[in-house]
Amino acid sequence: MSPRPDPRHFQTLLREHEGIVFKVAALYAHHAEDRRDLAQEIGLQAWRSFARFDPLKAKFSTWLYRVALNVAISQLRKTHGARDARMEPLEQHHLDSIGAEPATEPDERLVTLYAFIGQLDALNRALILLYLEDKSYAEMAEILGITETNVATKIGRIKQALRGQMTGAAIAGA
Repeated sequence: MSPRPDPRHFQTLLREHEGIVFKVAALYAHHAEDRRDLAQEIGLQAWRSFARFDPLKAKFSTWLYRVALNVAISQLRKTHGARDARMEPLEQHHLDSIGAEPATEPDERLVTLYAFIGQLDALNRALILLYLEDKSYAEMAEILGITETNVATKIGRIKQALRGQMTGAAIAGA
């Protein structure tokens, strides 16, 4: 029988890494109340599975990303159905929830980027979040449970699609 998890240790680790929870919640829920609910659910599920966390196998941040993304994707599928795990494109007012401080005149490239991210399916949205967090392909693969080759292929496709969208937005704005 494994030892009982220490709630104080868990709270300390979660507090140190709460940014992960808030970033994932902001990316997968676009209303403030939904973000709070999702962050709370992520915390609850993290606590429930904390006894299985093995610091010899993964860093806490890697493990927490995995839990947070699994919870967020599961919630998204429950809400929007398994076939259509997409959300509406992010608008300017969503930038606040992701942590960006919008300028008085928003940078159109940033608006286009967040709109693009908002159109991605759940797995690709998780990939781009981890990519923007400067996670290595190995870390992304470990967090998402896919191969590094799959990560590289998907990131390449996302970048190519983004370039196309940014080029299209630049042409439309000209």
